[in-house]
Amino acid sequence: MLSELLAGAIADAELRRQDRPYSVVEAAALARPAAIDALSALAPAERVKIIAEVKRASPSRGTLAEIRDPAALAVSYEFGGASAISVLTEGRRFLGSLADLEQVRSAVSVPVLRKDFIGDPYQVLEARAAGADLVLLIVAALDQATLVSLHDLVRELGMTALVETHSADEVDRALDLGAGLVGVNARDLSTFDLDQDLFGRLADRIPSGVVRVAESAVKSAADVAHYRAAGADVVLVGEALVTSDPIRTLTEFLAV
Repeated sequence: MLSELLAGAIADAELRRQDRPYSVVEAAALARPAAIDALSALAPAERVKIIAEVKRASPSRGTLAEIRDPAALAVSYEFGGASAISVLTEGRRFLGSLADLEQVRSAVSVPVLRKDFIGDPYQVLEARAAGADLVLLIVAALDQATLVSLHDLVRELGMTALVETHSADEVDRALDLGAGLVGVNARDLSTFDLDQDLFGRLADRIPSGVVRVAESAVKSAADVAHYRAAGADVVLVGEALVTSDPIRTLTEFLAV
């Protein structure tokens, strides 16, 4: 599944590139105002922080919410206390787009994450051109040379990479990059199975100077508390927010 998602995302980017060449997107990326410092926004604090996700669908759950106005949803997330907004921009299975990200960026003042299957420098430039402050890099999807190259580009553009891992080896690869923001995803992107205890098993491998993000398997405040107790500085939440009253849910989650 992960290979399929990555290949599809790169193929879609190549189609966009035919209409908007690399040089045009690069110029747009460089013309953007400086990215917001996401590491400061997500730095460890007395209480857990939340990255709230604009997410219409997923391969494992199908359609979750229509979300006609992603900007309005993002505004409610910011009002509810989210420290950053994640926007799914993958179109085939998650029904997202770069237009969603652009709308969200124009409506909120907190950092915005482009959450997609990134494997080509063009996609990183697209992210900055659309206003992203963070870009997701999935260790399992990339060989180390490509991961290093993309991570370097993210930094050169002034953004922050959320480097996502699923195993001890992948955490070590993320740390070898010098990643300042490391996520552990409870969902295996090959099988889509969930293991909520994976974060706890890997958290001690992530040093205190690195922001630790727990991803997936969050349905309730108890799930947030579970991750917080295991050492999460930040929890990324999508489905639980788009299928409920987001402000009320964020209030409950942030009380942990």
